[in-house]
Amino acid sequence: MRGYFGIGIQGVSKAYNVGNLFRTAHAFGASFVYTVDAKYSKNKWNKTDTSKSIEHTPFYSFPSLNELMLPQGCALVGIELTEDAIELPSFRHPTKAAYLLGPERSSLPQSTLDRCDFVIKIPMKFCINVGTAGALVMYDRLQSLGRYAERPVRAGGPAQLLERPEFGGPVFRKGSPFEDSPPEVPDNWGE
Repeated sequence: MRGYFGIGIQGVSKAYNVGNLFRTAHAFGASFVYTVDAKYSKNKWNKTDTSKSIEHTPFYSFPSLNELMLPQGCALVGIELTEDAIELPSFRHPTKAAYLLGPERSSLPQSTLDRCDFVIKIPMKFCINVGTAGALVMYDRLQSLGRYAERPVRAGGPAQLLERPEFGGPVFRKGSPFEDSPPEVPDNWGE
């Protein structure tokens, strides 16, 4: 899959939710995890993070939204149940994205929603645990941007798996020193 993503929570107060989200992010291959204005006990989050995700995934702690720094070109995607939010099944994930969940028992502040490039919602009747919501968004990203065989029309798995992609040799612009005789490309190039 091309691109990268990170996921974080703003105003989180429960260490177990941090550990749960970060462990799940590690499992889905997040490039980074972060908190904004966090108020949880830092010595308890690892009780639910059995994969020790912080040893494998960069972690950033931002004291406030004003101090949140994202890589250049990275879209901030808020996850919140609002009337005008894009429903997750209809959302095309940006190649470079940082997802942001709200705190327990509350919502993302309007100032945060205003800063977001996109606001998405999981089509549900009410809010669910932040770790579970994050897992659903990460799964949707993997499912929609990953390279998987199409789902069959009837119940069950795909009849055929996807073939391994084939890559051609390098393409050179006109005036390249290799224009008349391109360099040899090894058989295993691009693997």
